Amino acid sequence: MNNLNIWEQFMQQAEMRWSEVLEATSVHIQLVFFSMLIAIVLGIGLGILITRVPKLSTVVLGGAGIMQTIPSLALLGFMIPIFGIGVNTAIAALFLYSLLPIIRNTYTGIKDVNKATVEAAKGMGMTSLQVLLKVELPLAIPMIMAGVRTAAVINVGTATLAAFIGAGGLGDFIFLGITRGIDGLILLGAIPAALLAIVLEIFFTYLERWTTPEGLK
Repeated sequence: MNNLNIWEQFMQQAEMRWSEVLEATSVHIQLVFFSMLIAIVLGIGLGILITRVPKLSTVVLGGAGIMQTIPSLALLGFMIPIFGIGVNTAIAALFLYSLLPIIRNTYTGIKDVNKATVEAAKGMGMTSLQVLLKVELPLAIPMIMAGVRTAAVINVGTATLAAFIGAGGLGDFIFLGITRGIDGLILLGAIPAALLAIVLEIFFTYLERWTTPEGLK
């Protein structure tokens, strides 16, 4: 099948299923949003924890790394007995896939803060919590945001597999296109997912610049 026919199929399917695409995109965004929200809160928290308790760094980073090595479909399968088939399983699996870059970048960002700056803050009478909130985290924000951006972009692509467990999203069109042998239907799921990943990349890039302290830009 030549490219013209594929694009004709795509345009035909898009015209027929436009409302379905919008609904699937909304579901896809929700899957990414909620899984990323949990991953950001827990990932940054764990990243901070292992800077304070270095003995845990190997366990935490190693555990998050292991999650990344498990094939996506296998991880979804492991989650089904716990959360059942559907959205909850997809969010849980996507959350686990998002953890590593956030934890690692939070840990690295805080550890890389200039020691002299930290000591100066302590010398001014700041408590450990004040040093963390007013010195270390602000200086680590560029690194943390880079991890969040990486996790979000990966998450968008991985979320297409949620269709295999009935969670919906843009993966429904890809799965349907594969089973029916309709390339245009595959594109109907793949193109919006790719555009969503690009939008998130741009959004987090600007957010990273906005949150970066002036002296680090």
